[in-house]
Amino acid sequence: MKNQKALTWMIILIFVLALFAASMGLFYSFPGQSMEYKTLRGEQVTINMQGLYWYDTVSSAAQMQGNDLITLVVGLPLLLVSTLLAFRGSLRGHLLLTGTLGFFLYTYMSMSMLTAYNDLFLVYVALFGLSLYTFILSLLSFNLSDLPAHFSNHLPRGWIAAMMFITGAFLTLAWLGRIIPPLLNRTTPALENTTTLVIQAMDLVLIVPLAVLAGILLLKRSAWGYLLSSVFILKSITMGLAVSTMGINMTLRGVP
Repeated sequence: MKNQKALTWMIILIFVLALFAASMGLFYSFPGQSMEYKTLRGEQVTINMQGLYWYDTVSSAAQMQGNDLITLVVGLPLLLVSTLLAFRGSLRGHLLLTGTLGFFLYTYMSMSMLTAYNDLFLVYVALFGLSLYTFILSLLSFNLSDLPAHFSNHLPRGWIAAMMFITGAFLTLAWLGRIIPPLLNRTTPALENTTTLVIQAMDLVLIVPLAVLAGILLLKRSAWGYLLSSVFILKSITMGLAVSTMGINMTLRGVP
């Protein structure tokens, strides 16, 4: 596998730092009492005031802890298993590794930009940077010339592409539905205690174009289509698990 030595050290760092960050998010306990707060935009929110996510809202803290749980029980085991398989020459392992790195990239990009400042800020930034460049190195390690030959002619490319197009359309409509009405009414969408719509920007810039591009290239049987589709599918699965866990944790915390 190309770039294996560099990938080894970078993946080890990602594993250790993500284990530390997610564990701190879940288990670091600093008791406090949540507090009602009115933001500069006049929005009434409840600040968590406990644990690592002290200055985040109760809703945001519940979501981040849900994501921490998925990182620990799904993301890190996937990273370990896929790395071992990829380094043994498995194409499936390599695809799995690249998709898993995409999960860490998205997760710690959002943590770097969305989480209220706390003592792990530099850890989030380090994980964001490491995940980004490890993801790029992993992509560049594929032999694209013979990649399509490893996929069956019976692969349901049309159905897979349709699923990606639907996902992209759903995210577009969901986020524009949250952005455009307040824009037309000259009001502000719900921001809680953030200053802008970080996740919406990330999805509209990164995830939606990836879904469309991967789907088109897959239909054309391009090597990049197979590669990007694999990344997108794994990213969708892991983020689906993360969002579900966030929702459950929000319910347990009594967040509507």
